[in-house]
Amino acid sequence: MPVLEKPTQKEKDACSKDVTTLPKLPVPPLQQTLHMYLQCMKHLIPEEQFRKTKAIVEQFGVAGGLGESLQQKLLDRREKTGNWVFNYWLDDMYLNNRLALPVNSSPAIIFARQHFKDVNDQLRFAANLISGVLDYKALLDANAVPVDFARGQLSGHPLCMKQYYGLFSSYRLPGHTKDTLVAQKSSIMPEPEHIIVACNNQFFVLDVVINFRRLSEGDLFTQLRKIVKMAENEEERLPPIGLLTSDGRTEWAEARTSLMKDSTNRDSLDMIERCICLVCLDGPSGVELNDTNMALQLLHGGGYDKNGANRWYDKPMQFVVGRDGVCGTVCEHSPFDGIVLVQCTEHLLKHMKESAKKLVRADSVSELPTPRRLRWKCSPEIQGHLASSAEKLQRIVNNLDFIVYTFGNYGKEFIKKQKTSPDAYIQVALQLAFYRCHRRLVPTYESASIRRFEEGRVDNIRSATPEVLAFVKAMIDDKSSLLESEKMQRFKDAITAQTNYTILAITGMAIDNHLLGLRETAREHFKELPEIFTDETYLTSSRFILSTSQVPTTMEMFCCYGPVVPSGYGVCYNPQPEHILLCISSFKECKETSSVMFAKAVEESLMEMRDLCSKCNCTTTKSPSKQETAAKSQNGRKL
Repeated sequence: MPVLEKPTQKEKDACSKDVTTLPKLPVPPLQQTLHMYLQCMKHLIPEEQFRKTKAIVEQFGVAGGLGESLQQKLLDRREKTGNWVFNYWLDDMYLNNRLALPVNSSPAIIFARQHFKDVNDQLRFAANLISGVLDYKALLDANAVPVDFARGQLSGHPLCMKQYYGLFSSYRLPGHTKDTLVAQKSSIMPEPEHIIVACNNQFFVLDVVINFRRLSEGDLFTQLRKIVKMAENEEERLPPIGLLTSDGRTEWAEARTSLMKDSTNRDSLDMIERCICLVCLDGPSGVELNDTNMALQLLHGGGYDKNGANRWYDKPMQFVVGRDGVCGTVCEHSPFDGIVLVQCTEHLLKHMKESAKKLVRADSVSELPTPRRLRWKCSPEIQGHLASSAEKLQRIVNNLDFIVYTFGNYGKEFIKKQKTSPDAYIQVALQLAFYRCHRRLVPTYESASIRRFEEGRVDNIRSATPEVLAFVKAMIDDKSSLLESEKMQRFKDAITAQTNYTILAITGMAIDNHLLGLRETAREHFKELPEIFTDETYLTSSRFILSTSQVPTTMEMFCCYGPVVPSGYGVCYNPQPEHILLCISSFKECKETSSVMFAKAVEESLMEMRDLCSKCNCTTTKSPSKQETAAKSQNGRKL
């Protein structure tokens, strides 16, 4: 399978009705980026360190110097490529990363809990889901998915649609030093017409097109019943090879090299790597099914002895349908961003809602061939890899400190009444919560879509601004000495700074992609990196202790992921009209972090911000009673 490269004409056409309407991503002015970089870091590092960094940055940016030379090379690259940062960004964000995919990289979407009376109910749901996937893939193949338009800040701009074509046609191939994102191209090989069903850690090929006819929902149900019966046969059961995909990327690449020595394994790997998607029929998780525990099942499957081996993490879309009603999607993140995943998932759930009203019976399917079990030949070397992978997955499971918390006192409707962007407001609340816990601010990542440009993915909104530091200090350190009006002014300044940075980011003028481009261009042309990129401040600026993302949904579902550094938090938030759902993750091995502590701090911060806004704006909002507050806090998890 060839590497994802220049988009096909089909993909280009999908980017918008008129391809020329999507501009190329700009390269920001060098001096602007260097100035913003210093501004972003000055208040986050010691004074002496900043003085040293300022001298290094000024030297890099001197007229006729190294910075200007690299800037010109980036400008030349922009002329020759569709998107000058795309490959640099993809490698840096995903393909060079050697960490295991579960928790560290792969986000999960959790559906509303289903109530299956028996295994047939579970399989009807799975058949309905597969039918929805095939409908959606048909839309993609016909280039009929409507163009997305920007919402929120600077709304109404058409967005690049290329990412949608990676949902069901790409695969992350493990490499010893770097992974490869591969994609089927119909000119080289036929479009895949099968999905892989995982059940009891076994993998089965489910052909969804037989004799040029797409299987009906009834056919799919019948085939799934056959698969479940085959998976129950203990004599035929094979080792849980899916576990290998949960390991570090280099370890998995080594194990895959061993597997490839055998032709049976090569055939099985080929079928998985070319499939449309995976459907994982999970066994019961054996835990209380609250939002937190359901999310954990999707993030890591509960470990090798639960459902953690009933996965193939390299495939972009894995749909989990659990016998106990835990359902959702686990995604390999490199081909597409969160909003594309949400759009696709909401389309599927709407399809399922509509078709669930129709009675699905098993069709007359005597002519359908039995689905094929994938076979594996396991050498002692592979057995060793499996034992190691199982142990490491268990370590990931044991280390994750995770909570789904629903803040029930108000939602985005109240925030909008303050004439404030809900996203900016929540970002300021997260900074206040972090300061409350740790008495400092840290480099913060908030993903910002740059899909208004050709082949655009994301850049970073650096939410830990000097203005938000002034605000959080006013709310905590100077709480009693400052007037409410002074705190309110600092709050407004913090919101303005956050909003302005957001606009810079979505218009291609933020600093992270630009600095990355300069760094990687230097790596290509020089033996040693310029000092600006080896300086302690730059290394600190790239360690995102607070990694955040707004993933709003219009249906009953939510998104979550893990932290990106060992001492960090991952915070995915979903603002709804009357509540805000937050998924907060950290690692137990880090003694300074605690997800429950952070959730409590977020609650306190949101309450204090509401009180400040209500006092200063004289907004008439009914204060809930203590009983109401307690009841609402239990929607996610009681704090």
